[in-house]
Amino acid sequence: MGKAKWKGGNMLYPLPAVLIASRNKAGKDNLCTVAWTGTVCTNPPMLSISLRPSRLSYEYIMETGVFTVNLTNEAMARATDYCGVISGRDEDKFETARLTREEADEVNCPMVAESPVNIECRVRETMALGSHTMFLADVLAVHADQAYMDEKNKFDLSKADPIVYSHGEYRGIGKYLGNFGFSVRKKKSRPAGKGGSEKRSAGRKR
Repeated sequence: MGKAKWKGGNMLYPLPAVLIASRNKAGKDNLCTVAWTGTVCTNPPMLSISLRPSRLSYEYIMETGVFTVNLTNEAMARATDYCGVISGRDEDKFETARLTREEADEVNCPMVAESPVNIECRVRETMALGSHTMFLADVLAVHADQAYMDEKNKFDLSKADPIVYSHGEYRGIGKYLGNFGFSVRKKKSRPAGKGGSEKRSAGRKR
């Protein structure tokens, strides 16, 4: 079966569904849902988000130059959607979405306490690209919920049931398929005497 060809468009899915928290100079906070986001650089750590200029969060971030990225999970799915369709000009979405405000350490901005991961950011560069403006930002600090640490004290986001956004739908992340490098990793040889080469050789001598 062939493939359908469409005109150019946004088809890079799935994407993380995150909550962007911002605060204006008057001290008013806002939350908005964003899927246009991604990692930009490892060293120095940087990420990007893209917003329409009509969004209240765009106004706040342009004013202060800081924001937080708050990862979401299945328990936050309803609140995540709500913060994407209701304007912060009409209400305090922390209150109406029943999310807990938590102060960031490095920037004057709130974080979402229910989020498994909070990322504090400072804008390095702003790029008006068309329908959206991209904010290229330095990552100043990361907060990870200790509830999702494994037995080796390594953060395991999969335990938090993270969600992604794909073609207008929120979805959970699927089953584990392998970790980085599994396609080229050598398999450990089976020890002799437990189904290994000695046992097979003995079988051939009979």
